Amino acid sequence: MSEKTIPILPCRTIQPVLDFYTTLGFEVTFQQKSPNPYAVVQRGGIQLHFFGMKHYEPAESFSTCIVQTDDVDGLHETFRAGLKAAYGRVPNRGLPRIGPLKNTSHGVRQFLMTDPGGNCIRIGQQTSDNQHHRPAPKETFARALHHASLLADSKQDLESAAKIIDRALRLQEERPTPVQLLRLLVLRADIATRAGDEETARSAIAAATAVHLTPQEQESVHDDLKRLTQLLD
Repeated sequence: MSEKTIPILPCRTIQPVLDFYTTLGFEVTFQQKSPNPYAVVQRGGIQLHFFGMKHYEPAESFSTCIVQTDDVDGLHETFRAGLKAAYGRVPNRGLPRIGPLKNTSHGVRQFLMTDPGGNCIRIGQQTSDNQHHRPAPKETFARALHHASLLADSKQDLESAAKIIDRALRLQEERPTPVQLLRLLVLRADIATRAGDEETARSAIAAATAVHLTPQEQESVHDDLKRLTQLLD
């Protein structure tokens, strides 16, 4: 016996969604304009179906699906390159957008991508058999990073995530390690960029760039340094 699950996702109009996915290397394998707008895109083992709704509001969408892969780093690089070629930049806010690649607290390495229809595609690679969220750390700055990351990425609550980081960075009685400081500043820059707050983004990027790390510390924050480079691009 063999089964397959295929998500059917909404959008206001089909064509912008198809244009987006073909930019990423997907093939349009089916399209119907009447009696009801419907289309299918496929790339390797990823197949997504879409249907049109005239009064649908993409910016208010909660529709999402998970794509499991064994090469999440490769897909992230490929999709970023395709979007940059199509848009002249990598869109990280508004619609469409693509987020940074991260190791989550529930044993998955993933990135989030939202198409013009407002559908959030969570593309991830399992890194642990334990799929439960790890408890929040007790240490001040590790805890701030944990909660801010969850709010910014899983809940898309950029304002609350920014407040957590800003509060942590203002502490006088405790100071983060260089690694923690770098991670907090990169996440703050990323949040500000996604929120369109260019002044805060520039300030956080400059502060992150000034953090001195040993070669061993740099290796431990490889993803954060890569994201910093992307924000500087």
